[in-house]
Amino acid sequence: MTWETYHQLIWAWILLGLVTFVYLLYKKAPFGRHTRPGWGPTLPNAWGWVIMEFSLIPSFLLPIWQSDRPVSPVICFMVGLFMLHYLHRSLVYPAFLHTRGKRMPLIIVLSAITFNAVNGTFFGTWFGTFADYDASWWQDGRFLFGLLLFLVGAAINVRSDYQLIALRKGSETGYTIPYGGFFRWVSCPNHFGEMLEWSGYALLTWSLPGLAFAFWTIANVLPRSLAHHAWYREHFPDYPAGRKAVFPGVL
Repeated sequence: MTWETYHQLIWAWILLGLVTFVYLLYKKAPFGRHTRPGWGPTLPNAWGWVIMEFSLIPSFLLPIWQSDRPVSPVICFMVGLFMLHYLHRSLVYPAFLHTRGKRMPLIIVLSAITFNAVNGTFFGTWFGTFADYDASWWQDGRFLFGLLLFLVGAAINVRSDYQLIALRKGSETGYTIPYGGFFRWVSCPNHFGEMLEWSGYALLTWSLPGLAFAFWTIANVLPRSLAHHAWYREHFPDYPAGRKAVFPGVL
């Protein structure tokens, strides 16, 4: 694949992300608390998470494995950061979910597999074909600040996810108001952390696929955060009035 073709495909992908963002502002993705009938066959919720999140890993690694170019230590580190997130997300996180009896539409899983395959291929092609980082990148301000954002975002994302899981005891599957941590300020700190994390990754890699992935993350989770926030306010009359949806003190 030439750089020109690669470049054009990613910008087309970003444009599709913009269309998706607008669509999701009006139509909630039908899983989790927004599940509704009429979306076809379903599968157990935890297995849905495993399948759709793990699907990114082979598409990401295959172009790197097939490449003739040597993989620099900087690239190894960047790939490792990404793999840590997705190995946790696909193999560890689903094991702790209290979602017994809950199901996810198969169409959501298939859509996520397609999404992950495209993003994984873009990233794998970048690292396997186009990326060029020398040892000076370890000290570059973009790398250092991006890494800080990535780590802070990942910490907020993971901590908030497990706070939500801890709200359910035993076989409980209902919803309650979360408190503590970043939940003091926003309804969806896990989403805030994820947006921060992948914005940091786009910066530390200073790459077009990084930008596309950060944009798509925002396009997916920002509308979902707004939907969650509205859902909390609708179902809990005592929901904290000053809490925002996803950006502390802003939105």
